[in-house]
Amino acid sequence: MSNIPPGLFSPFTTYGRYNQLHFLIEQLILKIQTATLVRVISCTNSGGLSPIGTVNVQPQVNQVDGAGNSTPHTIISNVPYLRIQSAAGNGIILDPAPGDIGFCLFASRDISKVISTQAQANPGSDRYYSFSDAMYIGLGLSQSAPSQYIQFSPEGINIVSPIAITIQAPLINLMGVVVRTNGTIVAETDVLAGPDSISLATHIHDFGTPPEPTTPPIP
Repeated sequence: MSNIPPGLFSPFTTYGRYNQLHFLIEQLILKIQTATLVRVISCTNSGGLSPIGTVNVQPQVNQVDGAGNSTPHTIISNVPYLRIQSAAGNGIILDPAPGDIGFCLFASRDISKVISTQAQANPGSDRYYSFSDAMYIGLGLSQSAPSQYIQFSPEGINIVSPIAITIQAPLINLMGVVVRTNGTIVAETDVLAGPDSISLATHIHDFGTPPEPTTPPIP
C-alpha cells in the first residue's frame, strides 16, 4: 500500500478494512485546498489608477488519477489579488499580467460575503478550503530580469524605466546634490537657485571692469 499514491483508487484499495478507511480519509483530505501555483489568464486591471481588481487563474499542477492519467484544472474566475494598499489611500500599483505564475491561497471558510460587502460577515456557505475562496498573492516565477523596476542594493536605490518616470506632488523636496548624467533638464517656468532664490530665466548682471567678466547674478 505504501507505493500507491495516497487518495488514488487502486486494486489494493479494497483489500481489508484499513485500506478502505485509508482511501476514504485520503479522499477527504484531498478536497482540502491550501495553496498552489497558478498561471494568470487575465486581469481586470493593467497598471492604471483604479481599485484593486480580480484575476482569472489556472492551477498549474494537474490532477492525476489512479492510473496516472492527468487532467488539467479548469480556470478559477474572479479571484482577488494582493496589492499593497491601505484604506488611507496609500498604495503601490503593480497589477498581475497574463502569463504570470504565482501562488494562490485558499481560505478556510467561504469569504464571498466579506468580499462583496467589504465588511465583517458570516461565511457565505458551509464550504471550506475550496477553490472558490482563492486569493492570488503573486510571488511569481520568472526566468527573465525586469526592464522596469525599483532596485534596493548595498550601493543605494535605483529607479529604472525605459519610457518615463512621472513624479506628481504639490511640493517635491530633493535633499542632496542633483546630478544630471545624460539628457536635458527642462523647466516650464523657471529655476530658482541659491539662498537668494536667483531666477535662472530673468536674473541680471552688472558690467565688470574691462577686461573682467560681468558680475555674478544680482539677487
